[in-house]
Amino acid sequence: MAIRGWLAGGLAGLLSGLVVVPASAAQPAYELRNGVTQPIHSLADAIRETTWVDIGLDLDNNGVGDRVAADIIRPATTERVPVIIDASPYYSTNGRGNESERKSYDTNGVPVKFPLFYDNYFVPRGYAVALVDFSGSNRSTGCMDTGGKSEIATGKAVVDWLNGRAPGYSAASGGSVRTASWSTGAAAMIGKSWDGSITHGVAATGVDGLRTIVPISAISSWYDWFRSDGVSFRGFGTPTSLASGFENTNARARCGAVRTEMTNGAPANGNFTVMWQQRDFVRDASRVKAAVFSVNGRADLNVKPINWGQWLAALPASVPRKLWLSQTGHIDPFDFRRAEWVRTLHRWFDRWLLDVPNGIENEPQVSVERGVDQWADSPAWPPSGLRSQRQYPVAGSVAGVGTLSGVPGSSTSSFTDNGSGTPATYIASPNATSARRVLYSTGPLTSDVRLAGIPSLTVAVTPSTPTAHLSAFLVDYGPATIRSTSGEGIRTLTTESCWGENRTGDDACYRDTVATTSTVDATVVARGWADLANHASLSTPRTLTPGTKYTMTFRLSATDYVVPRDHRLALVIAGTDSSMTTSPSQLPRITVHLAETSVQLPVVGTLPQATAQPPVAAGRVQQDILPGRLDG
Repeated sequence: MAIRGWLAGGLAGLLSGLVVVPASAAQPAYELRNGVTQPIHSLADAIRETTWVDIGLDLDNNGVGDRVAADIIRPATTERVPVIIDASPYYSTNGRGNESERKSYDTNGVPVKFPLFYDNYFVPRGYAVALVDFSGSNRSTGCMDTGGKSEIATGKAVVDWLNGRAPGYSAASGGSVRTASWSTGAAAMIGKSWDGSITHGVAATGVDGLRTIVPISAISSWYDWFRSDGVSFRGFGTPTSLASGFENTNARARCGAVRTEMTNGAPANGNFTVMWQQRDFVRDASRVKAAVFSVNGRADLNVKPINWGQWLAALPASVPRKLWLSQTGHIDPFDFRRAEWVRTLHRWFDRWLLDVPNGIENEPQVSVERGVDQWADSPAWPPSGLRSQRQYPVAGSVAGVGTLSGVPGSSTSSFTDNGSGTPATYIASPNATSARRVLYSTGPLTSDVRLAGIPSLTVAVTPSTPTAHLSAFLVDYGPATIRSTSGEGIRTLTTESCWGENRTGDDACYRDTVATTSTVDATVVARGWADLANHASLSTPRTLTPGTKYTMTFRLSATDYVVPRDHRLALVIAGTDSSMTTSPSQLPRITVHLAETSVQLPVVGTLPQATAQPPVAAGRVQQDILPGRLDG
């Protein structure tokens, strides 16, 4: 039986068995059946329009407020509707989704193609969809500033406009005033990669009307995309170079001052500066009121997992949350768990934008892909029973190979950084001495052990040169079949499946995908990188004195991973990770002081006491995905 959406959402449970006839001939905004909104509106008849929203800045310094283009598609109803927003710099460049869809317009500038399935699926169900061009990109004015105030204003101003707090216009300059009288004011922000990152920043302003965000593989601190504890990532460029690839003609001509500010604020030495602080959304996470549905890939070396972990850890306990963690790289859930994703996202938006009492907030918060296409749920994040457990490296009979123990060891162990090591080479041959790393492992686990959170490593090391970069890896040694690095864990098929209603110029059909797999003997669970020069401060590096011992604590990546029974968990410490980080100017020999070195692990379960047994042989090691430029 049907329930009409003009009734208060709280009545839905009382009237679930009734058909309610509206008092007027106006079509209702939505209709519920079996607890979810139904496709009652024609997508072909939907209203398509563009409003340019003033974001309250003039970064292109032309004396006119910067305006962002919001391409909107909404059902043809006189009832007010909520809005799903995806703000992006990619709509005229890289495109969105696995098929790189771009926006298109008719000869009058009316939007025709809305990338992704959101319009096809949700507009018939009583939602509006607004695809917003970042300031300085596509049809927007202003400047791109790579995670800065312009991008946050892009999203916040649209939410404010939907609630009558910001001006909107019919043109990029001049034009008539436009209001969102058709909107309820309830908004969601969703997006992958750069798009998702802005959802973090806007939510951290605490803006009223933003009911939920759905960040997918999203940055929570821009420093952690370009840098890691003082060391710069190789090939990731700078905020200035990233923005330059997506600026429109106006921004390229008028935004030199913004580019200079970014260049000066992002020194190559990896220092944490005021500019990075301004782009750290975690520091204002306490202001978040919107429900958060975070989706991420365990093997994502583009937007590293530290981003989701530190974001969820900083949220107020009162914020409803959900976490999906796949084995993929930088992949949208539409392309690794499609049917369940659409079903869950549908119910999530129904709950937070329409107040439908479907109880999704009371369901398990965490869903993790433990095996390929095998998902396990747990009630809460952080999980109950979590405790911090410290493990120390203890020397064994083979040089550079030993055990992890709850009791500190003694002596030292050394390795030499030759600048070309990779995770695959560091974790291979775990029973043998390697000139390039040291390795310490637990005994065989007597039961499954879940690591859930952000591990950290404290190292006491002596470098032989004035510069030294470090890498560290937690490794699961034991056989497993996992998603492979080919296609970042998926392969695109020639068949299609359709999700929503087709419309001329914008169909709802997308190519299917399947998992790619590989069988390995070793899997990286978490990893981290650091510049020893930043041992005392991320903002002020210090030149190292060769032969002097330094102590530094740095983070490893966030994880939710179960190390199976009979497998071993190992800590690997090495120098440069040439697949990810830059090399120091002088490559050092590093001596590790074992008694003062330890790894702090977020554990559900118990790690066994160390034994003298080395890890099993690792002939097949996990190969890493080559990280790309955000969603490029």
